[in-house]
This record gives sequence, structure tokens and C-alpha cells, in this order.
Amino acid sequence: MVVLAVPTPDVVVIGLGPGGEEVAGRLADAGLEVVGVDERLVGGECPYWGCIPSKIMVRAGNLVGEAHRIPGNAGICRVQPDWRPVARRVRAATDGWDDKAAVDRLNTRGATVLHGTGRLTGPHEVTVLHSGGDDETVLRPRRAVVLAVGSQPVAPPVPGLAGTPYWTNRELVETPELPESLLVLGGGAVGLELGQALQRMGCAVTVLEARSRLLPREEPEAAELLTRVLATDGLDVRTGAEVASVTHADGRFHVACRRGDRLSAQRLMVAVGRLVDLDRIGADVLGLPPGARALPVDERMRVTGVPGVWAVGDATGRGAFTHLAVYQADIAVRAILGQGGRTAEYHAVPRVTFTDPEIGAVGLTEAQARDEGLAVRTGWTELASGSRGFVHGRGSDGFVKLVAADGHLVGATAAGPSGGEILGLLTLAVQTRTPLAELDATIWAYPTFHRSVGQALQDLVAA
Repeated sequence: MVVLAVPTPDVVVIGLGPGGEEVAGRLADAGLEVVGVDERLVGGECPYWGCIPSKIMVRAGNLVGEAHRIPGNAGICRVQPDWRPVARRVRAATDGWDDKAAVDRLNTRGATVLHGTGRLTGPHEVTVLHSGGDDETVLRPRRAVVLAVGSQPVAPPVPGLAGTPYWTNRELVETPELPESLLVLGGGAVGLELGQALQRMGCAVTVLEARSRLLPREEPEAAELLTRVLATDGLDVRTGAEVASVTHADGRFHVACRRGDRLSAQRLMVAVGRLVDLDRIGADVLGLPPGARALPVDERMRVTGVPGVWAVGDATGRGAFTHLAVYQADIAVRAILGQGGRTAEYHAVPRVTFTDPEIGAVGLTEAQARDEGLAVRTGWTELASGSRGFVHGRGSDGFVKLVAADGHLVGATAAGPSGGEILGLLTLAVQTRTPLAELDATIWAYPTFHRSVGQALQDLVAA
């Protein structure tokens, strides 16, 4: 094994996803000597397999879904989905899964990028095993190590699964051809977004969720809404479907569930969650036990008990969201530069499931708020299809639910055609702890979807 030179930059960033790239770029902008390390593509999951390409697929599916609503409402329409332009757009948006532009962007700002596996070999030492070879670079940063390692799709320990060519979201996003049928293990955001998109493009999709409802981390009303809408659209949703075994033969997957279901499809996607592999980066040198799933950090993203080490993004255990990683990156950058400013708060983290209808949520659900011992009040209104012209034609296809305690909102859910956009004003209300009386005095434009927030507030205040 060849050991290369031992540079001593100011900062080493392990992981160049959205959070790590933000840290590396801004510290380089500030004049620090920065080395960023990533074993895959600079930019991380979001631009290559997550946010951007998946939303291209979602948008394509939504176009098809909207076209199906034309008959009986706006004329005559014949819809013939075609996956090929969708695949071409995804390939163009990801530069064919090539990160040269992202690397060049960081290099232009003054940062150095190394492709390889970065591992802590001391609290302030990083050894990089370069991709495609046995060469190593040992880095001893003078000022900071920032851990932004991200997370990976995880597969459940189902008998037979490991030996099959199953997909995660990555393989699905990269596919140039639409499968004729797809089984999705997992009824969370990833499984539902991609499952609905492929079903609308002509693939027969079945979603299997082991728990009793979809989106188990969101309000139960959101699960009820989506289950109904997806079933009406023709997507096969099965909850309480714990998988007992998986086999693959003659180009098809065969799944057996413990309750007796037997299903078969051309492809199978695992979307049951993600995990951070801290053992892979040598986090034990920071005093973490083997198998730890998150790095303990303070309000300025400093790893507890280890001076000079920061962490941002999925590795902090606060949620696998691009916007959260960038938020934490800003705090870490200012801390490293000694600039002070705000500290991290997590009471108003927004999240959106980009299905149709969208499920936007922020803060605590009603159950979570009650579990914290809060004196909870809720407000509710349905989003009627007549509130702004024709929506889906199935009566109510959305709702706004507000969760309040101590005179302000602690959580909210906006489900509907613009759920993610309505969420903006709700996030601001939760973040600033705006008094309910002030929110109730707001004038809401008519006819808009966000006017439903005002209606839910009236229900809340009257409770």
C-alpha cells in the first residue's frame, strides 16, 4: 500500500452531500484550506438519487394523473404514458451520475476534493483510502474535522432477500426502462412517492407496509387519506403485511407475507429506511460504542466531548432531510469561524411527502405532543374539492390539522394538492411560536388552499 503525503489543511470534511458541500464551500470561501472527502458523488443522495431525480419522476406521474381528470371536467383526453422521456430527463439532471461539475464547483471556491473512504484514525486525524486503488492520504487538520457522512438505504433481515437483485431508490432512479410490475417494501415517503409515480406511468405497483398504516410517523389522518386516494388510483396498498420471505427465480420476485399473502412482480424495491454507518468512518475513536446510530452534538453542532470535531446532517440523528443538513451546516460554519449567531433548534423542522396529494408536516403530531405531556388542543378542516375549482373529484382530498399547546402551534399538517407550499406559513408559525390570537386575526386570501389554515384555526379557537 502506498502512503501519500501527509497534508495538514485547516479543515477536513468527511461526506460531501448537501450539508458537507455547504460546509466545505463556505469555509473555503472564508479563506481556509479545506479538504473534502466523499466515496461516491459530490452532492450526495439528493441530486443523484433523491430529491431532484425523484421529483422529476413524481412530476411526470402527476402530469399523467392530472390528464386523467380532464374527461368530464374539461373535454376529452387520451393518455399514453411513456417512461423514456422521464429517464432521459433524470439522466440529464444527474449528468449521467457524474459529479465533475460539483467537484469543479468546489475546486473553484478553493476546496480540494478527494474521492475515497475517509476514516477517523484519531480524533484529529483522517485517513483516506482512495477510490479505485490502495493509495492512502493521511490528513491532520489544524482546525476542525466535520463529519457529514450521510446515510444509506437499509434492507430488513428478511430470509432470502439478501441474495436477490432487489432495488433501493438508487437502482429505481437509474433504471432506463419501466418494469411491468413492482413490489415496494415500505410505506414511508420514499416508497409512496416512487410507487405512485411508477404506477401512474403504467407499472403495476403493490406497496407492503409491515405496520398498521402508511406514513407511521405522520398523523393517522394523513395515512387514511393517502390509502384511500392511492387505492382509488389503482395502486395496491397492503398494511400489516410483514414479509416472511423473498425469492427470485426466472426474472421475478416472489414474496410471502406472514399473514398469508403471496405476491409476485418483475422488480422489488426496498424502502424501509436509512441508517448511518458510523463504524465505517471509525467513530469509535470519538468514544462512541460500536453500532452507534448518531453522533451526539451540542447546539453549535460540536461533537460532545471531542474539541475540534463537528457533525451535520443525517449523522446527528435529527432526520434525513436536505434542508436540515444545510441548516446545521450554517450553524457549524459560523461556529468554526467564531462568528456566533443562532444555535440549533428542532421544534419546527418541516417535512413533505411528495405524493398526490402532498403531505406537509411540521413539529409534533398530536400523539407526540400528548406523549410529551402537553395540554393539547387541535383544529381541523377538510379541503373540499370545491374550494378552488376541481381538485380530484373524490370529495375531500385534503385537510389541515393544527396541534396547539400553551397558546401557540406546536405542530401542523397540511395535506392536499399544495400541502408542501401551505406548510411554509405553518412552519413559520411553529418556529416563532406566534400566539394563536394573532394567527386567528390573519386575513386569508380567497379562494386559496392556504385559506384552510384560517378555517382550522377557527375550529381550534372554538374548541
